[in-house]
Amino acid sequence: QRNLRVIALTGSNGKTTTAGKLANYLKGQGRRPYLVPADVNLPAAITQLTRLGEDLGVPVYPSTTEMDPVDIASRAITAAREAGCDVAIIDTAGRLTIDEELMEELSRIKSAVSAKEILLVADAMTGQEAVNIAEAFNERIDLSGVILSKMEGDARGGAAMSIKAVVNRPLKFVGIGEKLDALDVFHPDRVASSILGMGDIAGLIEKAQQVVDEKEARALANKMQKGEFTLDDFKTQITQIKSMGSLESLVNMIPGIGKLKKNKEANAKPDERELKKIEAIINSMTKEERADYKIIDASRRKRIAKGSGVSVADVNQLLKNFAETRKLMQTFTKGGLTGIKNLIRAS
Repeated sequence: QRNLRVIALTGSNGKTTTAGKLANYLKGQGRRPYLVPADVNLPAAITQLTRLGEDLGVPVYPSTTEMDPVDIASRAITAAREAGCDVAIIDTAGRLTIDEELMEELSRIKSAVSAKEILLVADAMTGQEAVNIAEAFNERIDLSGVILSKMEGDARGGAAMSIKAVVNRPLKFVGIGEKLDALDVFHPDRVASSILGMGDIAGLIEKAQQVVDEKEARALANKMQKGEFTLDDFKTQITQIKSMGSLESLVNMIPGIGKLKKNKEANAKPDERELKKIEAIINSMTKEERADYKIIDASRRKRIAKGSGVSVADVNQLLKNFAETRKLMQTFTKGGLTGIKNLIRAS
């Protein structure tokens, strides 16, 4: 069994959600996280972290507001070891300003559990304020690193660079959305590329590798080349894309998208509801129809539209674009991405 690593999160907005995201990330890396709600000043934080743990299938220490935060941390470490976990994530009391009492509490927690990692959660949207908070916390408790939340926008990369320069502590993670999988390891070169409108193709590949089986991908490419790509295959692609994260975050990783955003039409956020509509249409088809879309005549299209709660025009547009995509795939095996874009745009 690995030694138990203790991570204490401090900061202000988004700290509890970030604790859940970090647990999800570590679980995906093969670690066994244990969540510790130690913010007794905010009952909602204890409730929220407990629910996040349940959603993730991660054990959570049963804290209450009547308990002392240092006692919670100490007992939770013992409980984490007994549960066979190898990472304990402590959600300490939130603070918007430097408060002597709370800073002392954090210092005692750090000593009691021998926490090697004290990570500040800062809000990238607050700009210079985030930099000031990071500097103040680092002076008082000697941070080991920073997690920047709300880093979805390219312009917010400036806060990341400024914090690194001021506190001289590593930015370890960035939050890029509200979902539990919206936490990425910080790569300064990728942030720079994003600011310049160059996207983050390396990050996109990493996300794809997490959800796509290499053998399945080769088999699918072979079907594309032969013109054997079916609606079932397309549905599988949609499921994989959805498991990679929000559609907007994926689009922002595509090189050149920053320049395209200057265009009014391209500035519109991708609508994930369109993916759900496409799935509903495909799910309303029979096995035979999904295998061979050409058998779907007018009466079948009416049935499919009624079953999926869309118009016949929606079904027609999906089938039309799917047929065009299949032709494209035969000469360009990466046409799946173009096809998805066309289908979403046209639906």
